Amino acid sequence: MNRREMLASVAGAAAATAILPSIAEAKKMAPPDVTPRAAGTHAVVPLPFDPRKLRGLSEKMLTSHHNNNYVAAVKNLNKVEIELDRVTKDTAGFQVSGLRERELTFTNSMNLHERYFGNLGGDGKASGNFLRALTSQFGSAARWEEQARATAMALGGGSGWVVIALSRLTGDLRIIASRGHDQAVVAGEPIMVLDMFEHAYQMDFGAAHAKYIDAFFTNLNWSVLDDRFRAATNALRAYGGATGGFAAVPTTVPAGIKANADALRATPSPKAQ
Repeated sequence: MNRREMLASVAGAAAATAILPSIAEAKKMAPPDVTPRAAGTHAVVPLPFDPRKLRGLSEKMLTSHHNNNYVAAVKNLNKVEIELDRVTKDTAGFQVSGLRERELTFTNSMNLHERYFGNLGGDGKASGNFLRALTSQFGSAARWEEQARATAMALGGGSGWVVIALSRLTGDLRIIASRGHDQAVVAGEPIMVLDMFEHAYQMDFGAAHAKYIDAFFTNLNWSVLDDRFRAATNALRAYGGATGGFAAVPTTVPAGIKANADALRATPSPKAQ
């Protein structure tokens, strides 16, 4: 590992460790109450911005995307959940398998669309703790954006999502590319979401997906991204910190980082049920 790689590794570890709680504090936190949602009760969330006021993205395209693709995902998920609620031990395996596959597709489509529309409507001016975390991890603001844009360009002309997620396994930020709705990073909380399906840009830009990516960044709402990042890091604290990423912390990192990692490793795991 050369000097530059080592510095990047240390910076990434430092950014990740900054969001970890003390072990004693994590142990004191009670598990959250879990309230089951009745099958088929997901509600459509309206656009959180005035679609007439976004720069470079037309009202026609935004409302079509929302009212057709997103709303269809919500409605279809509700239908599938009701069908799954009727499954018994006598239901044919291929039917159960098909329903579960559709449930996963529509669940991810609904949630990713809500996060996509939710992080639009801003002025595109990057700021806040999320930006600082990205800059620390990737070395510069220009570098993380270069990586995100390259990922989006790779999906252009086809379909998929670009997601920057906080990983509960490693405690750092991950840029994820998915070519469908049924792929995701395990234990990752989406912070920034970019829809690269053709229905998100074809009406305005045709095949010029690079112009759409520019428009997306122009309208990115960094206040929303900061709120999501804060909620995700708070959840990571409540969870007890990263569960897998610090099992092999380099001995050359600052003592404080290694001490935190050693403490995490020394914490007894819950007994298997």
